[in-house]
Amino acid sequence: MRWRGLPLQLFVFTVLPLTVLLLVIAFGSLFLHQRAMRLLVGERDERATRAAASAISEQLNHRSAAIRSLALRIADTQEADHILADAAFLLPDFGGGIALFDADGRLQATSNEAPTWELTAVPHPDTISSETTQFSGPFTDSVTGQEMILTMARGPTGAMAVGAFYPTELAQEALEDIFSSGDQAAAFLTDGNGRLLFQLGDLHEMGADLSRYAGVTEALRGESGTTYVKDAGEEFVIAFSSIPPLNWALVLKEPWRAVTDPLLRATELAPLVLAPVLIIALIGLGFGIRQIVAPLQSLERKATDLAWGNFEAIEEPVGGINEIQRLQNELIHMAHKVKLAQQSLRGYLGAVTTGQEEERRRLARDLHDDTIQSLIALNQRLQLAQLTASDEQSAAQLTEMQQMTAQTIADLRRLTRDLRPIYLEDLGLVTALNMLASDTSQALNIPIDFQVTGTEKRLLPDVELALYRMAQEGLSNVVRHAQANCAQLHLTFDDKAITLTVQDDGRGFTVPESPAEMTNNGHYGLLGIQERAELIGARMAILSAPGKGTNLTITLLTPESEAQMGS
Repeated sequence: MRWRGLPLQLFVFTVLPLTVLLLVIAFGSLFLHQRAMRLLVGERDERATRAAASAISEQLNHRSAAIRSLALRIADTQEADHILADAAFLLPDFGGGIALFDADGRLQATSNEAPTWELTAVPHPDTISSETTQFSGPFTDSVTGQEMILTMARGPTGAMAVGAFYPTELAQEALEDIFSSGDQAAAFLTDGNGRLLFQLGDLHEMGADLSRYAGVTEALRGESGTTYVKDAGEEFVIAFSSIPPLNWALVLKEPWRAVTDPLLRATELAPLVLAPVLIIALIGLGFGIRQIVAPLQSLERKATDLAWGNFEAIEEPVGGINEIQRLQNELIHMAHKVKLAQQSLRGYLGAVTTGQEEERRRLARDLHDDTIQSLIALNQRLQLAQLTASDEQSAAQLTEMQQMTAQTIADLRRLTRDLRPIYLEDLGLVTALNMLASDTSQALNIPIDFQVTGTEKRLLPDVELALYRMAQEGLSNVVRHAQANCAQLHLTFDDKAITLTVQDDGRGFTVPESPAEMTNNGHYGLLGIQERAELIGARMAILSAPGKGTNLTITLLTPESEAQMGS
């Protein structure tokens, strides 16, 4: 019957690796192709942006030099009109016009009778340096509604030349050789504060402040380069460059896929040829998951439950291929043998536990009837001796001995309560657990919260004793190992089960995968709790992790719920 596992082996070791290899080659080639095209478009746009930025920078320098030349020629304010007439060839570069001012800031001559820019935007000549040409910040022309910039220079006599131009014209002229009517690219120009000066193409998301837009921040720092962003599911290349004279930023945005050749884009569909192979591989993989992986995972969980004493869990079929079914049958057979061996061991452990409890009762009775009574008599004699002490030193020594005797009596009484929980026999499990939590809290000096949920009821003596001992051992683990700041002891009564919970906020630990690993990790107390739980037919569950505290839960089903489960 081994042939039933052969198709899966062929799929795993032959078909699947070949399919994966073909997919890696196909999609790897596509990835490399797209990456190369992406970088190619990015490099092209970066070169174009740098060229456009350089052209704008040259135009700014040209205008600066022109205005500087006019300012140097102003020697006599009476010659302002003549100077301006000689500079008529400069007017195409200054769409807003040229104006000359005397040293007191009075207008002497303009290139047109009514300049389109506000004369109030011109500063006084005294505020302009005589050594360099200055540019104003962009402002909106009240007549044209366009952004305008002034170029200003001061001559030797203090007179000043001012030229007004539109950044839109500069950018339009610099970018006209880059864009064509069918391009999907867009570009914009900002000043040093990120204010939009010029926009070309569809940039619907543009706002007033572009200082945080991709590429603008870098360009304003004087950098040039490219970056990539995703917008509406499409990746765009962002090329940016700075314009040094005014620290402007020029940014070009373009979907790099739209630039590639249509034939090259068609090659991206080549991996679709492998779609049938991928579908077949997925069908085979689904078969493997449904018939092998899922049954094995289910069998693993049932085996874990089996390790914790749940022998019924392994009986439920997990399905899958023939090999897995045979493996489950072998585990069922092994579980039957382990269950028989465990039943024999449980009887032995029950006898040992009974003998241990009997010995504890005898020892507690001897300590109470003999040792403690003798210490009480000794304590009384010491008290009488204190009354007849002849000096203070003897009285102090007798007082110290009397205190030590009283402390020893208290310690022995606490020991006898641990050996033989009298409250458990006389007043029941709830009272005994309450006293256990109180005594442990006083001994540890940490708060231990004891709560009872549901209607209290008495149980069989051996069941109450087992639950008490498990709670005692659980709190003992908190004392010895948990390093906790607080703990909780909860007892819940309901119609289906009785639940005992010991919880702390200590350092926690890694829970063993099975009870067999408890001895290897030194968890002998937990192993003892597990054995006591099995003796009364209860289930133990542990939730813990390093640094997360520990939650120990003992669940004992009531006879009614066990009968319902059995039916």
